[in-house]
Amino acid sequence: MVRILNFAFVAAMGLSILALYDVSERTRLAHVALTQASRDIAHEQERISVLQTEWEHVANPERIATLAQSKLALDNRSSAQLASVQELPRNGDESPLSSSPVRNANAEAPAQ
Repeated sequence: MVRILNFAFVAAMGLSILALYDVSERTRLAHVALTQASRDIAHEQERISVLQTEWEHVANPERIATLAQSKLALDNRSSAQLASVQELPRNGDESPLSSSPVRNANAEAPAQ
């Protein structure tokens, strides 16, 4: 009876050692994956900060205004400034932005 009991305890000890080894190995693999993910996150944060710096340079209003003047010959002033609602053109009245009257846009499909 003692031998059977000793054999059962040794078998249980062996199974618990194998289970603990499996848990230890899974923990090690999870730690490796977590370390890699942390490195990837840090790398992406660096790339995001570089992109933000480049965007601040590209979207600088002074730079855009300079490019608009040099490449497109645009000014930074509006073509017409309306001071009140009464200056807006009514249907059929002459527009202050052009010499042609305001018209409704209608499109008809050609008959086939």
